[in-house]
Amino acid sequence: MRYLPLTPADRASMLETIGAATVDDLFIDVPAEARLAGPIEGLPAHASEMAVERHMSALAAKNLSAGSAPFFLGAGAYRHHVPASVDHLIQRGEFLTAYTPYQPEIAQGTLQVLFEFQTQVARLFGTDIANASMYDGSTACWEAILMAARITRKGRSVLSGGLHPHYGEVVRTMAKFTKDDIVSLAPELTADPDDAAVIAAIDATTSCVVVQYPDVMGRIPDLAAISEAAHAVGALVIAVVTEPVALGLIEAPGTLGADIVVGEGQSLGVGLQFGGPYLGLFGCREKFVRQMPGRLCGQTVDAEGKRGFVLTLSTREQHIRREKATSNICTNSGLCALAFSIHLTLLGGEGLARLAAVNHARAQQTFERLAKVPGVTILNTAYFNEATVILPRDAREVVRELADRQVLGGVSLGRLFPVADGLHNGLLVAATETTTDEDIEAFATALEAVLAGASA
Repeated sequence: MRYLPLTPADRASMLETIGAATVDDLFIDVPAEARLAGPIEGLPAHASEMAVERHMSALAAKNLSAGSAPFFLGAGAYRHHVPASVDHLIQRGEFLTAYTPYQPEIAQGTLQVLFEFQTQVARLFGTDIANASMYDGSTACWEAILMAARITRKGRSVLSGGLHPHYGEVVRTMAKFTKDDIVSLAPELTADPDDAAVIAAIDATTSCVVVQYPDVMGRIPDLAAISEAAHAVGALVIAVVTEPVALGLIEAPGTLGADIVVGEGQSLGVGLQFGGPYLGLFGCREKFVRQMPGRLCGQTVDAEGKRGFVLTLSTREQHIRREKATSNICTNSGLCALAFSIHLTLLGGEGLARLAAVNHARAQQTFERLAKVPGVTILNTAYFNEATVILPRDAREVVRELADRQVLGGVSLGRLFPVADGLHNGLLVAATETTTDEDIEAFATALEAVLAGASA
C-alpha cells in the first residue's frame, strides 16, 4: 500500500526484535476496558467530504457560542475583545520567517518580537526576566515547581486551595513521574482566601508554595505575607496568574515577593478558540535564569555594529547535554506570543490600566445586579473581574437551565470540584469589557426565573 511501506515480514522482524508477539502487545499498558473492541457503534465506515461537512455543521449548530449569548464564563479562559489589527499584523511578512529561530540571520522578525514579548511579560509580572513563552499556564506551573526543586534541592510543594483544580491535576499527574511530594490544600468557600492555612503548611522541607493571584474563586490572596513566611524557611513562592488583564489594576506579584511568576496569556490577543492553543507565561528573578525552562532571546550587535537578536539561552536537551537540561519543552507558543505582544503594544501601559478598570467596573455592575436576585449572595470581599456567587441550590443544574434560556451564566464550582460537596452551590461568574448592560439584565432576569422555578 502506498502509505504503509512496511511489509508483513518487516513488521514481524521489528516485533521479534523488541520481544513482542503481536502489535496488540504494544498496547498492553492500556487497560482492556479502555480499548475499542471493534468499530464505533453508529459511526459510518466512510462518508463523502460534503456529507461530513454537513454533519459537522449540524453538530456545531447545537452549540451556544460565546458571541451569540450573554457570556459570563471565566475560570481561566476569558472573553475579551481582540482588535482586528492583531490578526492583520500577525500575518505580515516580517513575522513569517523561520518557525524555529535557530538561524538568526533569517529570523530577525521572530527573534525581535520574542525579545519584546519577554520585556512585556517581565514588566507585567514584576519580575527581572521572562522567557519566550511556554505551552500554556498549567504546564508552566509544573515547570516552575520543577525549577524550584532544582534551586532549593527540596521536593515538597504546597498548592494553595485557591489554585485552579485543572492546574493542580497537571501538577499531580507529572509528580507521579518525579516522585515530588505535592501537598494540595482543600478549597474553602470563604469570602477571603485562607492565607493562614497556606502559611501553616510551609515548613523547612518545603521547596515552594504555589498561589493563584487572583485565585480560582476570584479572591485576592496576600502574596506579601505568604512570601515572607516562605522565604523565612528557604522556600520559593510561585504566583499563578490566569487573568493577566488584572495586573493592569492590582500590584504585580513579583513586587510582592513572588520568586517565579507563571500564567496564562490567553486574555491578550488570543481568542477563546475552543480551549486552545493558548500561551504560557513565565518570569522569575534574574539569579535563577539558568534554571529557567524554555528559551531566552537576547539583543546583541553584528560584525558591523548593527543591533540584532539571537537565541541567548535554550536550556533543553536538544541544545545541551541531556543531563544538564532543565526541561524537555521543545518550543514556545510563537504565534500566540506574537498576538499577545501586539495586543499589549496597541494598549500600552495606560491602555491596559483603562481596560482593567473597565473590567472591574463591569464586574461590579454585574454583582450589584445579581445580589438583588432573591436567594443569591456574593461570596467575595474583593475581586477583579470574577467572583463567586452562592446560590440556594446546586449551581450545575442552574447553569444548564440558564443555557436553555440562551444565557451562558458562569462556571459551577461543582464542575471544577466535583468531590467537594460543600462547594456545589457556588457559581463562578466573570465579566469583561465585552459585557453589556443588556447582558447583565438578561442574566439576572434568567437567574431569577430559574431559581423561582418558572417555566421557560
